[in-house]
Order: sequence, then C-alpha cells, then structure tokens
Amino acid sequence: MSNPYILINDEFVLSNHPVLTANNRAFRYGDGIFESMRMINGKLQFAELHADRLKAGMKTLKIDGYNLLDEYFLKQKTAELQKKNRLQGNVRYRLTVYRGGAGLYTPETNKAGYVLEAESLDSNHYELNKKGLIIDVYDELTKHIDKLSNCKTINSLLFVLAGIYKKKHRLDEALILNHSGFLCESISSNLFVVYKDQIYTPSLEEGCIAGIMRTVVMQLAKQNDIQIVEAQINPQILTEAEEVFVTNAVSGIRWVMGYGRKRYFNEKAKFLSAKLNESLS
Repeated sequence: MSNPYILINDEFVLSNHPVLTANNRAFRYGDGIFESMRMINGKLQFAELHADRLKAGMKTLKIDGYNLLDEYFLKQKTAELQKKNRLQGNVRYRLTVYRGGAGLYTPETNKAGYVLEAESLDSNHYELNKKGLIIDVYDELTKHIDKLSNCKTINSLLFVLAGIYKKKHRLDEALILNHSGFLCESISSNLFVVYKDQIYTPSLEEGCIAGIMRTVVMQLAKQNDIQIVEAQINPQILTEAEEVFVTNAVSGIRWVMGYGRKRYFNEKAKFLSAKLNESLS
C-alpha cells in the first residue's frame, strides 16, 4: 500500500485525493515517462543513472525542463517525501513525468509536470529470490523497435496485456519478443541468459528498456572479469540455456527456475547478486 502523501509538482497531497484533471495528458495520451527507484538505508540508489535516463527520455519525448530534474532533484524530492511520510530508510519510489497543459494530440506546451509516489519496503538490501521464477514467452503482441523503445514511457499496454497473460497462465514473469521475433525483455525487467557459460543480454538495438539495473549488472560483471555479450537472442535458446535471470532497479536480480519443462541453475545470478549488495554504500 502506498503511503499517505504523494508529491505533485512540489506540493504534498494526500494519496487518496484527486490530483489529475480529465484533460491531463498522461491520462489522455500516455504522454510521459516514469522512473522506478529504490532507497536503501536512507540513500537513493543509482541516482545519477536514473537522472541520466530521465533526461534522455524527456529529450526524446521533447518535454522541457530535463536539466532541472537532475540527480540533486531526485535525491532532494525522495528525501522530502520520505520525511513527510515518516518512512524508514528503505523505500520504493515511482516518479511519473508528464507533459503539462492542454491540447489534443498537438500539445499547447511542452512544460513538464510530475508525480512522486513512495512505498515502504522491509529489506535493507537486494534479496535474491529463494524460489526461482516460472516463465513463458508472451507472443500475442510484440514490441516495435524505434527510438522510444529504450524509454520507460507510461504508454504500457503491451506490458499490461502480457501481465494478463502471466496471471491467466499462473506464471511469475513473461518474456516479451520484439517485432523480429527475438527476445527483448520481460514485463518488468531486463533479461540475461547464460548459455555455454557465457552471459548474453538483448542489446538496446533489440528494443529493450535501457534498464538501470541492467547497466549496474553489466558494470559489476566487468569489474569481476565476467563478459556479458549484448546480442540478438533467439527464444529457442531458452530450451538449452544453463541460467536465466531478470533485473530491475527495485528488485535487483531475480533468477528463473523453469521454462516449460526446462529447469535452470542460479550460480551466476547468485554471484552477481552478492556483488550487487557488496557495492551498496
């Protein structure tokens, strides 16, 4: 459950109070982007990476004000909301940035508005899941590759429908294909596959979100002399891989146990998860 207060355009508002009008562009057109972030022991993790991705996304969507929503802004506003809600130091945040003002498809202004939400977390570190995930490939719709593909836009119908598929088939996660039929990502995470002791992940050119934890895991691997290859990955590799794991900024690393009748190990996921927690400051 979210906490009592949210922050909307620098004003604290009760979370159950109406905050958006019917002509809000986020509601009408999915005109915006968002960041999912995590605070651990009172420190916002990877704030610089989040700020860089937010700036890149706002520039792509041509929303003004991206220089103001920098690392300092993220740290300051998350700390303010933490204090207002009297939260301990472990918090999940969602920052939604949308194009303010009216207009139909053509906006009257490109000025940014934002909503920051907070949710308390129990753990003060990234926990590797004890029970591995059960996954399948969602193929009813595919993800188109264009310059919006790497952005976390609030236009998320593909992921919503994949989530309905996941729930219907009693899965823990579902994998998304791009329009060429190659592995792209999962509903909420980036994807890593271990095949013949080599780690592969879909390249950004395959249309996946430019994930924060994806970047962090690739950096940790490099620091520990582990090569990760960014590639075009055929979904058939899932039947032969030794490991599969997924990553995002809130959950860290989650390992996959099964795909159909195939069962996986979690050696590299466990190692990288340990290194991730060692890197926290």
